[in-house]
Amino acid sequence: MADVVNVGVNLDAFSHAISGIQALRSSVSRVFESLKDGMKNRETLESREKNFISEFQDHLQAVNRDLNELERLSGLVGRPSESHPLHNSGLLSLDPVQDKTPLYSQLLQAYKWSNKLQYHAGLASSLLNQQSLKRSANQMGASAKRRPKVQPSTLVLPPQYVDDVISRIGRMFPDMTIELFRPNGTSAVLLVTLGKVLKAIVVMRSLFIDRTVVRGFNENVYNEDGKLDIWTKSQYQVFQKVTDHASTALLHYQLPQMPDVVVRSFMVRHLPVCLFVVRSFMTWLRSYIKLFQSSCQRCGRFLQDGLPPTWRDFRTLEAFHDTCRM
Repeated sequence: MADVVNVGVNLDAFSHAISGIQALRSSVSRVFESLKDGMKNRETLESREKNFISEFQDHLQAVNRDLNELERLSGLVGRPSESHPLHNSGLLSLDPVQDKTPLYSQLLQAYKWSNKLQYHAGLASSLLNQQSLKRSANQMGASAKRRPKVQPSTLVLPPQYVDDVISRIGRMFPDMTIELFRPNGTSAVLLVTLGKVLKAIVVMRSLFIDRTVVRGFNENVYNEDGKLDIWTKSQYQVFQKVTDHASTALLHYQLPQMPDVVVRSFMVRHLPVCLFVVRSFMTWLRSYIKLFQSSCQRCGRFLQDGLPPTWRDFRTLEAFHDTCRM
């Protein structure tokens, strides 16, 4: 005999009871099959009646035998123990009219929902604690008076240094052409041409990327006065999607999971963080070199609603449709 687990159910007897139910259903099916066939395929009327009665009695005896076996096994299965004691509320299950007053079943559903909510809340709490800062908000507020304020001038870098950084990044990607313009003094505007796929206008403030507009390779990127048009959206929906994703990528690379830590480290030692942000964004943008050649990594299709996979994962740079990435 198999061991009885802590729920109070004999699993071995329970398995045999399921087999008994299947055998009982088969026996009952044979009874109805016999009634459906009747006395056909018999030579004489007398032999047909005798054979039919004999077969019908055998089928009924098989049903009776399987039913007795199932009743015997049901006594060995045992009653499951209450995994969630409800005390006096358990008396609600004795109500004979379940359709009119389903309080007991609703109470069980509420109890299960409460347990599931508590479980997910614990998981969320553990994940949030892993990302929490070492200093609490109160401690930071109390020590804010003692810390000297950082002047915004620390974000300003010499234009020569910015030009050198952009040229080095351009040499990292042979299939990407980067042209640098300074239409309003020291602020730089980059015209990034990615193969024959797209053109991106990247507006920068020192080495901090403000915004990005992506257009098609054959679209005009200049105004009537010959200056770069940094406001007009692309006339193609696919590049409008890429522009939205580029704005999301800027927020991801410049302000990841703990933005306060990144901003403070940016103010103190801004050079490594700036270089990492620009290089990471350009690496992500370069992944669109096969915008119209890559299939979605989830559904495997090239087009969905007439659009290619416009989303690129921030870490793996894999291609996904906008709906498949969810």
